[in-house]
Amino acid sequence: MKIVVIGGAGFIASHVVDHYVAEGHEVVVVDNLSTGKRENIHPDARFYELDIAEQRDRLEEVLREEQPEVVNIHAAQKSVPKSVEDPLLDLKINVEGLINVLEICKKVDVKKVIFASSGGALAGETDQIPTPENLNPQLISPYAINKLACEKYLHYYAAIFGMKYTVLRYANIFGPRQIPDGDCGVTPIFMNNVLADRPSVLFAYEDMPKGTTRDYLYVEDAARANVLALTKGDDQVLNIGTGIETYTEDLYHVILKVSGKDLPLVREKERTGDVKRSALDSTRAKEVLNWEPTLSLEEGIQKTYDYFLSIQQSKEKTPRLLGVENVDKPCESTLLIAGFLYIKGI
Repeated sequence: MKIVVIGGAGFIASHVVDHYVAEGHEVVVVDNLSTGKRENIHPDARFYELDIAEQRDRLEEVLREEQPEVVNIHAAQKSVPKSVEDPLLDLKINVEGLINVLEICKKVDVKKVIFASSGGALAGETDQIPTPENLNPQLISPYAINKLACEKYLHYYAAIFGMKYTVLRYANIFGPRQIPDGDCGVTPIFMNNVLADRPSVLFAYEDMPKGTTRDYLYVEDAARANVLALTKGDDQVLNIGTGIETYTEDLYHVILKVSGKDLPLVREKERTGDVKRSALDSTRAKEVLNWEPTLSLEEGIQKTYDYFLSIQQSKEKTPRLLGVENVDKPCESTLLIAGFLYIKGI
């Protein structure tokens, strides 16, 4: 079938595109490249550079021209701290952007929408771990509120206009291509620090000295769920995670074990908007999609570390131009100076 992947140059969605292409589907990528990278786009996918929140008319032209059967939406403002700082921006990108897409999908008769949502943020603060989809969410950030609003809009368009959907509520996804900047998950930031023999920062609570817990899922497992959702899971909200809680400090030690290094953690106080504990009950995804994770945390960390190590080695082999020093990208240089880690809301 023909599939448009919005945000398909990004970390998770580029892996989804790879899986779709491998399955023989015709894939079109739409991305504004604000965080996605052109080099992530599969060579067999057609690419349109545009912003779904700002260029609605252009998006309609693309979807009318391509006539996809499925639209997969991964484009988002992904940072919980940024949503706290600027809730209107989060609303514009995450909710208004989605409505723009759904309005056009309605016009061009798209059959189904697959939407990337947030399991951890929507579970909120709860003692029911692993958390099922039907728990009444205790939302503590604009990011979580807006993700839930998006899910409700998908239900509305299905009920009124017959447009099928599947919501995939992700755990904390990690793996190759994840950007190690301040708004991303802890995993690539830890890895870049370890590769640079640099200490990392741990945001900890008085009652949780090892930091928050998260449900860490390797990106290839998340991508498989998107393939299965093409033909299954209509009008369902599904958690995509392992169900296993891992403390941030324990994740760090897994990375140290894989790397063979020994580096300290610098402790800082907690951040506003962070959920303390998170792990997802994915029983429904197993029943509906026949999906379950295949890689353990250590296996996924090994694959991811090997990727970041290969990136570092390729940079070291790149010759410097005469009189010009190699300069890291802004997000990486910021990381070098600050050593901050930020834990993503999903």
